[in-house]
Amino acid sequence: MRKPPRAVLFDLDGTLADTAPDLAYALNQTLLRFERQPLPYATIRPVVSHGGVALIQLGFGMSPDQPGFEQRRQYLLDVYAANLCRETVLFPGMAEVLEHLEAHAVPWGIVTNKPAWLTDPLIAAMRLDRRAGCVVSGDTCAQRKPHPQPILHACQLLGRDPADTWYVGDAGRDIEAGRAAGCLTVGALFGYLHPEDPPEDWDSDLTVENPAQLLTLLDNGAGIA
Repeated sequence: MRKPPRAVLFDLDGTLADTAPDLAYALNQTLLRFERQPLPYATIRPVVSHGGVALIQLGFGMSPDQPGFEQRRQYLLDVYAANLCRETVLFPGMAEVLEHLEAHAVPWGIVTNKPAWLTDPLIAAMRLDRRAGCVVSGDTCAQRKPHPQPILHACQLLGRDPADTWYVGDAGRDIEAGRAAGCLTVGALFGYLHPEDPPEDWDSDLTVENPAQLLTLLDNGAGIA
């Protein structure tokens, strides 16, 4: 029987929170500003976990070294910063996961590649800032995922051994970082799955189709006793 976690860490975009609608809005507003047609939400969703660079590449077909790329990326970030929590919510069932952890005195935290100037106000707007045991952003440490340093830092902040910690994420870099840190890794198949980063390549210890399955793992012999 798998031992229960003494802490659980979550990726943010595509794992803990469904941020894609607001990021898609920001990209489409940027496209309109630069006289391009908006893209369907279904086209944008798989890319949002990869950040502003990837979104501008998707929307404009530009590479970062091209003239005008940075101007478009900054415009997108400005729109997003002004609309951080327009439609963003926890994924269905994730509220129950967090409540379960808190009820069993298991600390939880967030490890994301999103920069702190976007992460912190979003977490505050979602009223999670006083609940999360730690929030490690993409610029908190010298390295970011897939390097294990942010996850190791989060474990240190929570006072937990990585070997007793689960890391939940929706991308290969999440699982790579969690595995390198020594955590048990859980692949979130409900997240923003990119076609070039299929879950079968992640090598996660466990996978869940939805947060309810994660709650089941925590609530049975594989989880919290």
